[in-house]
Amino acid sequence: MRFAILLAPEAVEDLRKLRAGERAAVKDALETHLRNHPTKTSRSRIKRLRGLARPQFRLRVDAVRVFYDVSGSTVEVLAIVPKPEAESWLTRYGNPR
Repeated sequence: MRFAILLAPEAVEDLRKLRAGERAAVKDALETHLRNHPTKTSRSRIKRLRGLARPQFRLRVDAVRVFYDVSGSTVEVLAIVPKPEAESWLTRYGNPR
C-alpha cells in the first residue's frame, strides 16, 4: 500500500533551511521509507516515539531527524530538524500521552 505524504507548513520551511545535499537525502528517504512502510521500525532508521501522542515516529536521515504521524493511508511530516535541535523540538512541540 502506498501512503500519501503531506508536509506541514513548518516542515516545508524546515526543508528549505537545509543544505542542498541534506535536502536531497531527506526527500529520497521520505520516498523510500515513508511512501511504502512508514510504521516499520528498525534499530537505527525509524523509531516509534514512546510516551508521546504526537509525533508518533522519528525517521533518521544522517544528521537530520524527521518527525511524523501516520493516520490511515496518510503520513503527515510535522518537522525536519537537525539532530542537535531534535530534543528541544520534542520538548517544545511533542504532545505527551
